Amino acid sequence: MKKFFLAILMFAPFLFSFHREVALSQKVAGDSVLYSREKHFKNIRQLTFGADNAEAYWSFDGKYFSFQSNNKDWGLSCDQIFYMPLEGVDLSKGAKPQLISTGMGRTTCSFFMPDGKSVLYASTHLGGKECPKDVERKPGGKYLWPVYDTYDIFVADLSGKIITQLTNTPGYDAEATISPKKDKIVFTSTRNGDLDLYIMDINGKNVKQITHEIGYDGGAFFSPDGKKIVFRASRFKTEEDKKEYLEYLKQGLVAPTAMEIFTCNVDGTDLKQITHLGKANWAPFYHPSGKKIIFSSNYKGKRGFEFNLFMMNEDGSGLEQITYDRVFDSFPMFSPDGRKIIFSSNRNNGGTHNTNLFVAEWVD
Repeated sequence: MKKFFLAILMFAPFLFSFHREVALSQKVAGDSVLYSREKHFKNIRQLTFGADNAEAYWSFDGKYFSFQSNNKDWGLSCDQIFYMPLEGVDLSKGAKPQLISTGMGRTTCSFFMPDGKSVLYASTHLGGKECPKDVERKPGGKYLWPVYDTYDIFVADLSGKIITQLTNTPGYDAEATISPKKDKIVFTSTRNGDLDLYIMDINGKNVKQITHEIGYDGGAFFSPDGKKIVFRASRFKTEEDKKEYLEYLKQGLVAPTAMEIFTCNVDGTDLKQITHLGKANWAPFYHPSGKKIIFSSNYKGKRGFEFNLFMMNEDGSGLEQITYDRVFDSFPMFSPDGRKIIFSSNRNNGGTHNTNLFVAEWVD
């Protein structure tokens, strides 16, 4: 799932002052975190303050959320996993959320287990205590993600003690989420030499591959009834593009600047591409009705870093823009009861590179 925006922003720091000046003029009077056209949000509230905070996911009872952060004020060198209650903890006043991961290596993609007493996440800590090296970014060069082959999926209790390791195969295993039916996990793996989706039981058994076409399949979530999966994927118009993808993958890298949204049944059948927007479309999540999908896209942006949230019908029709930040909105997730939405945004960051978590009441 990864933070697609971070490196792109490094290429255009001079644009932040422009973002701040223009965006503030569009905000609702007296509200520093809501834009006037964001009609689906009510009582929006900022949850984190500083650094990069992303991929916030609800507990099944909607009272807690887990997320990843690289906040240096918390003693971090790269992303680690935390959790906190939605109410009762104010990070703006110096409080610190509970660390769930080991504090070693790099982590990503946490998700509450059905018992509400444990969280699964992916971590590289078995491959080394230090943060793995990031990709060197060069102005004008192709934007690349590292796909660390030391990522495996673990389950830890809320104090951070690892309970079990769910994957133990060579290669990248990460991006795991759990079905609302509480019986299955979908995740991305390179165990077959490509980035494909797999399904396993909640205990890690009965692993089955469900996507098979060459390209990056990831960021998958189940539909509310647990029968379907929505995900992002890269597909190739030319053999040259496919060859480049495979060559990068051999180096543990992937270029995610061209992705579209797909759906399929949980067994991989009835695979459908539902966006044809171009650029990068990712972080999809089902609306509680099961009939719509919210996702993040830069297809309307004049610059590559301009991501906003959009919603469409499950077949890709009826596209509607949901958010209007001038830099980055992504990782939307509806609460289990459908009344709230949590997401990551660059809004209200004082012109810095900080990405924070926000929660709002959802208005259909």
